[in-house]
Order: sequence, then C-alpha cells, then structure tokens
Amino acid sequence: MKQIILLMSFLSSFFGSNATQTDTITILDKVAFKKAIANNVQLVDVRTPKEYQSGYIKNAKNIDYFNKDAFTAAFEKLDKEEPVYIYCRSGNRSQKAAQRLDSLGFKKIYDLEGGYMNWN
Repeated sequence: MKQIILLMSFLSSFFGSNATQTDTITILDKVAFKKAIANNVQLVDVRTPKEYQSGYIKNAKNIDYFNKDAFTAAFEKLDKEEPVYIYCRSGNRSQKAAQRLDSLGFKKIYDLEGGYMNWN
C-alpha cells in the first residue's frame, strides 16, 4: 500500500506539476538554489512542522502552507522587497505558496525545483 501511495505521489507531482515561472517567480535547480542561499537570505520551508522536524535546509524558517492564517501573518512580517527562497517536499506546494506570495506583493520569489526531496 505504501508503495502505491508513493508511486501515485510521484506520478501526480511529475505529470500534474504546473511549475510556472513568471517575472516574480523563478524556479531554481538545487545547485543554483544552494549558491543563492549561501548568503543571509529569507529562506522558508513551507512544509508542515512535522515534515520540517524530520529534516530541513539550514537557516530555513518553517511557515506551514496549510495553515492559511498563520502563513499569511508570518509572511507579512518578512520584507517583500527582498527576495524570498522557498521549498516544500516535492515542489508542488511551494509553487502554490509562490503564487500566494506573489499575490501578497513579494517582488522576487525563488522556488527550489523538486523540493526537499531533490535537496538530499
């Protein structure tokens, strides 16, 4: 059963992905993302707290995408003029988060292609 769920998740993220780049949103491969976050940046993990506790990118702040009110409130505290770097588990959730951040007025959003699964 677990294998079926993993396969469905993979196929869904592979075929159902609407990875979109815009003037505001840029998808970076892990090499470019790693280089970009080497300096002090706004780095956010949009996974759930449980996912975050299982492993995260150093210096990433956890802001759960699924907790809509807390998500908006936490991002309102960040600098919208400075780039924000986000990631999730596979890249799907962070794409949705990027679109939400765009609507909140963030000027430049960088999303890790393939998410944390691609990081390791």
